[in-house]
Amino acid sequence: MEPSAPNPPGLTDVQTILKQAMADCAQAVEDTIGRLLPSTDLAEARVFDAMRYGCLNGGKRLRPFLVLQSADLFGVNPDCAVRVAAAVEMVHSYSLIHDDLPAMDDSDLRRGKPTCHKAFDEATAILAGDGLLTLAFELLADHATHEDPNIRCQLVAALAKAAGGHGMVGGQMLDLIAEREAFDLGTTTRLQRMKTGEMIAFSCEAGGILGKAPPPQRAALRAYAHDLGLAFQIVDDLLDVEGTEAETGKSVGRDAEAGKATFVSILGRDRARAQADMLAGQAVAHLDIFEGRAHLLKAVAEFVVARRA
Repeated sequence: MEPSAPNPPGLTDVQTILKQAMADCAQAVEDTIGRLLPSTDLAEARVFDAMRYGCLNGGKRLRPFLVLQSADLFGVNPDCAVRVAAAVEMVHSYSLIHDDLPAMDDSDLRRGKPTCHKAFDEATAILAGDGLLTLAFELLADHATHEDPNIRCQLVAALAKAAGGHGMVGGQMLDLIAEREAFDLGTTTRLQRMKTGEMIAFSCEAGGILGKAPPPQRAALRAYAHDLGLAFQIVDDLLDVEGTEAETGKSVGRDAEAGKATFVSILGRDRARAQADMLAGQAVAHLDIFEGRAHLLKAVAEFVVARRA
């Protein structure tokens, strides 16, 4: 039986509730990752220090929040859901560590702090990313994440697909190619669906996997996530043009310097902003199937298009 629908909060309250819920999620995920990555005095301690540095360095924790909220729709045990949320954050953090490397974006700043390879060194940063990626799959495969081995296998398979060559890794390859080839709107959209959207889609669908949700509801979560992911990336492109390093916590203007096609360079600022708003509206509409029980997921769409970091 699905949980009964609570009365949704008023529009004036929902963003306040969302802010607190996201803060609670971030703390729960930080605590979980902290337990899984304790400090050590072993000879290989440096790589664990780098893993902690790359993963426990703040951030919105948007993807873990999507895991927890989608899981809540189906009454999933929060202790199980937070383990999946932690695994998602580990994969996301690994991708940022590698994305910042000199061979990729060559960034010096991430979330207002030196990037991992600047704080440690390139070789250690590579190993730290590798360590976080593999630990994420170890976490999903553990019995404590879900008692049903079939569910654990579904989680592992879905995350591998989202993070691999047909998802985030493939999108990063396209991103590198975009530095030397001119992409049109269709190819740019595909790039961002792969690089950013597939991990957001897994984050939303993970709750449905954990809760053994029926296919229509899983499909609704995935459709919501795809629209949300594109809106998120369009706003990222806008912030790269309009934002400041102080606001975003990272270098800005790098896409223009690299000559990459972005939603802003192709559409212009006004059309890009309108497209992000339209996608956010579409994302919210996909959640009508949950009859008022997904008000915080709806609020996330508003948060994504209004953010300045």
